[in-house]
Formats: sequence, C-alpha cells, structure tokens
Amino acid sequence: MSKERVLTVVTVVNLGILALLLCLQLERVQASGPAAVLRGGALEIVDAQGMVRASLHIEPAGPARLTDGSLAKDGKIYPETVLFRLIRPDGRPSVKIASSEEGSALTLGGGIDPTYIVINAQGGDPSVALTNKDGRRQILKP
Repeated sequence: MSKERVLTVVTVVNLGILALLLCLQLERVQASGPAAVLRGGALEIVDAQGMVRASLHIEPAGPARLTDGSLAKDGKIYPETVLFRLIRPDGRPSVKIASSEEGSALTLGGGIDPTYIVINAQGGDPSVALTNKDGRRQILKP
C-alpha cells in the first residue's frame, strides 16, 4: 500500500471515531426530565445584575445579628429558623416568612420605610402589627 492510501484510511477512521464520539456526547447532554427533588442547604435567586432577589435558608440558633453581622442589643437567643425572603431592587427585604419551633411570622414591607405589616404566631400570643410611614404603630391581639 502506498503512503497516501494509508493516510487516507487513517483519516477516514479518525473522522468516523470523531463522529461516533460526538453522537454519544449529544445523547448525554440531553435532559432526561425534571428532578424529583432539589436538595441543598440554601437557595438564592439573583437578578441580571447578580443581586440576590429571593432567598430560602436556615438561620442557625443563636443571638440575633444585625445586617452588618454585629450582635443585636436585646441579647435574646433565637431558635433555628427557616427563613424565606423576597428582596426589592434596593436590597431591602419586602416579604419575609419565618418558621421555627416557637411559631411563625409573615412580614410585608411597604414601598416607603418604615411601612410594614407583621403577622406573628409565636407561642400562644398571636398578633398583627401595622406600622405606617410616620412610624405610628398599632398592634392587634385577640
């Protein structure tokens, strides 16, 4: 056999192997369907600019912390809490849903600070707190 013929056969064999590998790779990339369960320690959804706009995570038990990481002044120790937040474009949470062994709470923030509503079912003392834009607060209890 001449050199040209050997090189042609080797090239054709290589192209065949390449085509076979590409076909097998395409089959592996295709989705097989939705996953039954999504598991993880936390979930964050970000916008086009990379800012977190929704989060779901578990806050460990311990003292309350401010947004800068420092300890809150009340000194109360809080239980482990599952916390869901929907966050405005300016970075402030406008919806919070929390659940712990002590109970649960729902906070809805208004567009003007400090306007918000807190529905709280902690222990045996549920309440609804309404705060207007002037900071005036009214608490409703049964």
